[in-house]
Amino acid sequence: MKVVLFCGGLGTRLRDYSESIPKPLVPIGYRPILWHLMSYYAHFGHKDFVLCLGYRADAIKQYFLQYNECLSNDFVLSKGGSNIQLLNRDIEDWTITFADTGLHSNIGQRLLAVREHLEGEETFLANYADGLTNLPLDSYIESFEKRGTLASFLCVRPPQTFHVIDRGSDGLVNGIEHVSKSPVRINGGYFCFRREIFDYLNPGEDLVEQPFQRLVAQRQLLAYDYDGFWATMDTFRDRQQLEDLDARGDAPWQVWRQPRRAP
Repeated sequence: MKVVLFCGGLGTRLRDYSESIPKPLVPIGYRPILWHLMSYYAHFGHKDFVLCLGYRADAIKQYFLQYNECLSNDFVLSKGGSNIQLLNRDIEDWTITFADTGLHSNIGQRLLAVREHLEGEETFLANYADGLTNLPLDSYIESFEKRGTLASFLCVRPPQTFHVIDRGSDGLVNGIEHVSKSPVRINGGYFCFRREIFDYLNPGEDLVEQPFQRLVAQRQLLAYDYDGFWATMDTFRDRQQLEDLDARGDAPWQVWRQPRRAP
């Protein structure tokens, strides 16, 4: 399946980290978060990517045009550096389509803009470019195909730093509890779509606001509960937490470092 990644947002909540690079290129360890996300999909055999570009599209293009596999792979250097033998590779078998989808486009417009790159795909994957998980992707896709709905997304618990409030119309609080004890869940991305999704998406519409409401009305939208690792990089604090996990060698989303289970 092709994988559509929405990489064009301004990432304003991370602008304090860097004014010069787009959020998908903010690094976690040696590589940007976009690489981590693509490596996750590639681990499950989905290596044909469509990048929906917008803000600093040039930087994302340059990153891959100047990609150096030595930074994240073992290699043997000889002859004073004139000969480099890579012992393993990472993006050699990836196919990446770079599509400019507009500086201020919303997610729905970006998806419409790459429709031509999805010709022949009865089912495809899509995602924001700032969320990481260790979700068993094969099982998730299998569940989606069995249910037969037109769309699915990962249904996760909100970040653990929040508290959920129950209040009356007078503003007085009736209850407050940590989000881990609440049934509240949110859209965590990791979409599965059938190509009929385009029949529900009109020009100018955002993906979740209007098309998803139409899918809900026809009972064609599946929420897939997942309580394993899921994290998004919205703020500098989020980025630091992911960086710390990577530095400790305890990064659950790096499933490609684990042996692949036999089908």
